[in-house]
Amino acid sequence: MSSAAWLDSAVGGSKPTGDLVIARVGSEQTFGKSGFSLKSPAFEHGGELDPSFTACEEASVAPPLEWTAPPPGSQELVLIVEDVDGPEGKPNLHWLVWGLAPQRGKLLEGEAPPRTGKNAAGNSEWLLPNPPIGEEHRYVFQLFALDLPLTTMPGAKIEQLIKQIEGHVTACAVLTGRFEGHEVEDLDLADDL
Repeated sequence: MSSAAWLDSAVGGSKPTGDLVIARVGSEQTFGKSGFSLKSPAFEHGGELDPSFTACEEASVAPPLEWTAPPPGSQELVLIVEDVDGPEGKPNLHWLVWGLAPQRGKLLEGEAPPRTGKNAAGNSEWLLPNPPIGEEHRYVFQLFALDLPLTTMPGAKIEQLIKQIEGHVTACAVLTGRFEGHEVEDLDLADDL
C-alpha cells in the first residue's frame, strides 16, 4: 500500500485523508498495533452519527467511545476528532482530548474528558457536527497511544499537541462516523411518524 492508502482504507470514503493528524503522527506500522482499536456503542465504523451527537438537537453531546488496551509501555492516550470533509478541503477539528489512562477504557455519552484543547471554534468542547444541508461529512475519531505522559496544559491548540506527540505514538486506531446536514424540521417530522 502507498503511504496514504492504508489511511484512506482505514477511514473509508472516496476523498483523500492525508491532512488528518493521524497521517502526520501515525503510520501503517502503528495502526491497530497489538489489536489496539476504537469503537462506539452508538454507531458502527462508517455508520451514521445519531442527531443527538450533532447540531441538529438542542441538548447534543459527544458520542460514547470504547477502546482496547494499548501496547505495553504506553503512558497516555490522546483522542483527536476531525471532519475530513471540512471547509476548503482541509480537516476541521471537532475535539482534542488527552490525559486518558493507557489501558482499556471508555468515555460515556457526554462525559467530560480529563483534558481538552481548543477545537476549530476556539472552545474546549465537543464541536457539534453541522455540515451544510445535503452534504455528508466524515468525522474521524483518531486515538493515539503514546510512550510518554503529556505535560500539555488544558486549552492547548492542536499544533502544540502535535509537537508533543510526534515520534511518540506506539499505536493508533480510527473510527469514522458520517453525518449529512439536515433541516431540523425534517428530523422532527421523522420522529413523529
